Amino acid sequence: MTSITGTCSTGLLFKSKESGSNNGLSLLHYNGLRAVVDTTKLASPACKSSGSLASSETRTIKAVVSQTVSAPKRETDPKKRIVITGQGLVSVFGNDVDTFYNKLLEGQSGISLIDRFDASSFSVRFAGQIRDFSSKGYIDGKNDRRLDDCWRYCLVAGRRALDDATLGTQVLETMDRTRIGVLIGSGMGGLTSFSNGVEALIQKGYKKITPFFIPYSITNMGSALLAIDTGLMGPNYSISTACATANYCFYAAANHIRRGEADIMVAGGTEAAVMATGVGGFIACRALSQRNDEPHRASRPWDKDRDGFVIGEGAGVLIMESLEHAEKRGANIIAEYLGGSITCDAHHMTDPRSDGLGVSSCISKALDDAGVSPDEVNYINCHATSTLAGDLAEVNAIKKVFKNTSEIKMNGTKSMIGHGLGAAGGLEAIATIKAINTGWLHPTINQDNLEDQVTIDTVPNVKKQHEVNVAISNSFGFGGHNSVVVFAPFKR
Repeated sequence: MTSITGTCSTGLLFKSKESGSNNGLSLLHYNGLRAVVDTTKLASPACKSSGSLASSETRTIKAVVSQTVSAPKRETDPKKRIVITGQGLVSVFGNDVDTFYNKLLEGQSGISLIDRFDASSFSVRFAGQIRDFSSKGYIDGKNDRRLDDCWRYCLVAGRRALDDATLGTQVLETMDRTRIGVLIGSGMGGLTSFSNGVEALIQKGYKKITPFFIPYSITNMGSALLAIDTGLMGPNYSISTACATANYCFYAAANHIRRGEADIMVAGGTEAAVMATGVGGFIACRALSQRNDEPHRASRPWDKDRDGFVIGEGAGVLIMESLEHAEKRGANIIAEYLGGSITCDAHHMTDPRSDGLGVSSCISKALDDAGVSPDEVNYINCHATSTLAGDLAEVNAIKKVFKNTSEIKMNGTKSMIGHGLGAAGGLEAIATIKAINTGWLHPTINQDNLEDQVTIDTVPNVKKQHEVNVAISNSFGFGGHNSVVVFAPFKR
């Protein structure tokens, strides 16, 4: 039994260069949905070197940390073993998986100044904005004009993943589509559709609200539209757990297959929040980097000079399939999904637990679910958003689980594409699988002044060759939602 004392909240404590909203305060707690200033913390140092609260009030949480006593056993039943047979994405580097990963290997930044809307008056004027997106061949022109970008990205990534798995329209028509489900989530949903609807209501009255306002705003519509388009009648819904969304979807999708409820699940995440409401909202949270003069250098996980994350967008989708079904139809198997886990910090709406307990327990449970011991893992695709508190909290959690990190390499995909929010886990799962397939890890760029606590190899600035034995991919979200998924090369 381990007793953990709650520590200070510093996840949104950033350099406050801009004054104005929120009275210039950058440390907020919440009473219900009303932001209130914690005057005790503002009046005294936020943290002592010991990590305890400066105020006398502390919160003690006791938790049992899982310890593997005997060697874990991986799943052997081909009905319950889950393999990856297809990948599809929409990203700042385009819609092709190989191009996406090659850009990552080159260490190319996809971060640039926003031109989708007039951001000249915003304190943050850059993002991982997708340009020149085309849905040609996937969405008809009429629907393409109506759809929110969130669902356009979802449909293209989903259809490309199905094509990659040789599950095109003609093949699907020969299959039992009641055994194929869709589980693609979003943290924000159709944010542009929602914002436009509210604007119409305020400026012109309720009669001018489009009938597509509600359907294209709600978060389940991505899964629904893809199913309508392809006739997939298996389990279908969405999960919305902020930036942990896609991993939650992978975990739930895998369990549908393991329980025998589906043979194939189309799973992942989609997001399109690079618009005025999305960017403005995260500015209000004081969560974003303000490095407007060097956008390509703004996302810098674990670097001492980081000042917040960079908002991004896109979609990442995997085709998850039982091994028995994949082999029966002669599918090309890309990798194996070994297991996963989800937990909650139960700590704060936006700040991570600095002791890393929620994350470390999530990693341990994911390894247990996967039948993997910590010493088998040698690659971690980290959440690594480039926030002051979050980056170090994740490293602390990793060190709790992996006592010997000398063989482990970890990197931060967000250093190049920004934070895709609900889509982040989907894009990073694809990056993880490509690392397994190619034997090359992409760099974490902008590693100029590494934090002293970060003693694990972050693949700084230049790609590295590395044969992946077992990989984990971490995603965490506002609300304290933690998720970890485990992938490995497929071996019969």
